[in-house]
Amino acid sequence: MESTVWTLSIILLALLSAQVIFSIVKHNQPNKDFTGLLVKVKTWWGMFGVFCLATLFNPFVSLFSLMVLSFFALKEYFSMMKTRKADRRLFLWSYIAIPIQFYWIFIDWYGMFIVFIPVYVFLLLPLPRIVGKGTLGFLRSVSSTQWGLMLMVFGLSHLAYFQIASPMYGANLVLFLVVLTQVNDVVHYVVSLYVGKRKVVPSSNPFITIEGFFCSLLATAALAYTLYPYLTPFNSLFGVLSGVLISVAGFLGSLTISVLRRDLLLGDRKKLKALEESYLSRVDSLAYTSPVFFHVIRYFFDFM
Repeated sequence: MESTVWTLSIILLALLSAQVIFSIVKHNQPNKDFTGLLVKVKTWWGMFGVFCLATLFNPFVSLFSLMVLSFFALKEYFSMMKTRKADRRLFLWSYIAIPIQFYWIFIDWYGMFIVFIPVYVFLLLPLPRIVGKGTLGFLRSVSSTQWGLMLMVFGLSHLAYFQIASPMYGANLVLFLVVLTQVNDVVHYVVSLYVGKRKVVPSSNPFITIEGFFCSLLATAALAYTLYPYLTPFNSLFGVLSGVLISVAGFLGSLTISVLRRDLLLGDRKKLKALEESYLSRVDSLAYTSPVFFHVIRYFFDFM
């Protein structure tokens, strides 16, 4: 507990410093687009509040908060889809799946948690779309909805399972994961903004570059090496490898959701601009890093 309090205090100081620095830089360089960076800072503040409550008081506060986060992320995902009236029942079933998924976490039923959305929801989700609604647009609406559930609910729900699976280390592991994921995103963004030349997907996200990827990989691995003795039971090798793993998974998450969002909003520039500060922009990396980090730890360590 003492190490957690010290870590949270350092993060609070770092957040205050980052907020001041970004505000000064934005004021001095009005021509630069810092929208994505400021969104990440807002995310830090929200996550910091959640983890303070979760680590210092009750882990179920974190579970409920992450369930609400999944709901709003899925809601915004659905708002990007070109939908028909026939899809409303499909969306309702999807929202009902959220508390059920988090209930499996609450009762610590790992077997059902891991198969509920990928297997049972996948098999049953088409039914409300089929019954009395015809076949027009069936494949696109069902597959797009399943994608949203996998990313925004299944992926993010792993954050809540850490503390249930490992009461001793779970809270600190989540803190470790979130800090590394957010730092990875910010370093990637800043490097791509100032020195990035080779864009990976210029049509979808101009702030994803090769230079940003390698710099964020090094920075995240270095930060992981610094933090692992205080927040994890890992050895030095696995601590560094965790940083590499989180950096690569975060890059793939940002890349995939950027392309997915561009595809769904193709031709709708106004809505695309409005969603730049959405929940999707804040949790895109976490939707990938959370399950990857969780399952790697579960495979190699007995405490999960």
